[in-house]
Amino acid sequence: MTERKNLVYEIEPQEYNLKLAAALKNVSEFQEPEWAKFIKSSSSKERPIEDIDFWYKRAASILKQIYKKKVVGVNRLRTKYGSKKNRGMKPERFVKSGGKIIRTVLQQADKAGFTESVKDVKGLKGKRMGRKLTEKGRKFMEEIK
Repeated sequence: MTERKNLVYEIEPQEYNLKLAAALKNVSEFQEPEWAKFIKSSSSKERPIEDIDFWYKRAASILKQIYKKKVVGVNRLRTKYGSKKNRGMKPERFVKSGGKIIRTVLQQADKAGFTESVKDVKGLKGKRMGRKLTEKGRKFMEEIK
């Protein structure tokens, strides 16, 4: 019999993200910057982020998105984490999230060796720019139980 690897989808999504966030705390490249305590995650939010582990939970969520979609860019992730903005008497409108948090997390993932940048190849349709998981990143995510 062959032993099956623990795939990301075998665990409940919420539980998996919390375990991945806890594992990312032990990776030296993933550190919450000083400015992260004072910023909002989007212009649609009224108050700064209050969750202590927000940075690691967002990093885990971003890594899972890259695992799921193969190649993901900052703009696509901004749309994913966006929300409706309360505009007073006017109707609500969808607003993308801020890009600084996402860019910084992706840079930290690059530094840790979990992701790598993919450039658009001229003449090939279907290829897009963004980040994709490396073998090290895929292995790290599949080892979480």
